[in-house]
Amino acid sequence: MRILYLDLDALTPSHLSCYGYHRQTSPTIDRLAAEGLRCTNTYCSDAPCLPSRTAFYSGRLGIQTGVVGHGGTAAQPKIEGPTRGFNDMFQQQGLAGRLQKAGLHTAMISPFGQRHAAWQFYAGFHEIHNTGKGGMDAAEEVTPTVIDWLDHHAADDNWYLHVNYWDIHTPYRAPADYGEPFANDPLPDWLDDDTLARHQKKTGPHSALDIGMWHGNESPNHPRHPGSLTDRTQLRRMIDGYDTAIRYVDDQIHLIINRLKAMGVYDDTAIVISADHGENQGELGIYGEHATADQGTCNIPFILRYPGGVKGHVDHGLHYHLDWAPTLLDLMGLEPSPIWDGQSFADTVRSGQDAGRDDLVISQCCHVCQRSLRFDRWLYIRTYHCGMHLFPKEMLFDLDADPHEQHDVAAAHPDVCREAAARYLAWHDQQMAKMPQDKVDPMWTVIREGGPFHANADTGSLHHSGGFEKYLDRLEQTGRADGAAQLRDRYPELLETTP
Repeated sequence: MRILYLDLDALTPSHLSCYGYHRQTSPTIDRLAAEGLRCTNTYCSDAPCLPSRTAFYSGRLGIQTGVVGHGGTAAQPKIEGPTRGFNDMFQQQGLAGRLQKAGLHTAMISPFGQRHAAWQFYAGFHEIHNTGKGGMDAAEEVTPTVIDWLDHHAADDNWYLHVNYWDIHTPYRAPADYGEPFANDPLPDWLDDDTLARHQKKTGPHSALDIGMWHGNESPNHPRHPGSLTDRTQLRRMIDGYDTAIRYVDDQIHLIINRLKAMGVYDDTAIVISADHGENQGELGIYGEHATADQGTCNIPFILRYPGGVKGHVDHGLHYHLDWAPTLLDLMGLEPSPIWDGQSFADTVRSGQDAGRDDLVISQCCHVCQRSLRFDRWLYIRTYHCGMHLFPKEMLFDLDADPHEQHDVAAAHPDVCREAAARYLAWHDQQMAKMPQDKVDPMWTVIREGGPFHANADTGSLHHSGGFEKYLDRLEQTGRADGAAQLRDRYPELLETTP
């Protein structure tokens, strides 16, 4: 078996033409979707990058591994303690390690393990090709490495290759000479003048006036990425920059597909298109970031072209991204790890049979602390730390009527909120009960250590940008004094005191 897993960092399905986007951003990906399975309701269990990829290759939820943050204790796996053997669980029970034991040659082309000091991402791989720039790696640096690897190995039997592209990740980096393929295409209809004006009143990193997280500055190195959405011209720069990056990476995938065909192995190769997380482009009023436990951040594409599997099938079942691990082993006739939290949807791959879950709990503890429940048409969000976005404790969105999360309907549907809260608490009780040792929810570790890393006034990016009071000053200077006052009331402990 040959398996190519294309991990396109920060790719949201709502901006892919095969998922209904009005711009032709993804012709190569569209053709793969037409030849295989396209899943519409796949979610990363834990966002963003480090928690997501830890969950994906360990096959376990972040509440179990302990990795839910980007800094502090919760950016490291829980210590296994006296039960640890000569190797750790990531080596013994992770997806790549299981594939090794099954006789596959496992290879990776990605700098991610070094970017986040994450051994668990590399565990079980025979080969690791670190493209060396910690996430600033351009496609023109990645693709030659992929092509070279295929030239040497594609004709071999039994391999699994993970390839990581970064150009879609903020800041958007398609080269200038690639041009402006969407200059004549309209922006999404829902991003109208009233919506932009409303978003310009919001607080928090990557809100419309703070694309630079805590400021509106631009970098001359990233001309496709504005610093502040002061008008529709800057909004177009934002959306066009993101969509152009997608199209640019799609062209790289085209080169890879052509090489597989030229080597005569395309028909026998399973190809996956997915992402670690999505990217908010106005969802919850956030732009160019993956900072919440919501539809924009956690809904990801999952497209699988599997030899002998369904063709042109669309699956609407609810799946975690970590369900890929048991699904792949099921397709190979192997048993999953007993500690995995994933659930196989191999029957969907084989015949299109529904194998979705009843609900999903998705988590974000790097920019905010949120846990959300996805079920039926609903997304229910519980916020424990708002990350300076002033989110209420509970939010509810009807994704059928409002897929971009502009209208919180929690007050209108208290019955739905009660059901969602009950489902979430049942999930939480189950997760706490199955922990073998410490019985600690790592989300509360994040909160005890001063809050999510990117909004931490002592150690995170808020601290390094000048601190809480400097950001309050910026809000007041940019017409958001009301937001500044609300943040003072919500986080009085962050205010400097005068001796």
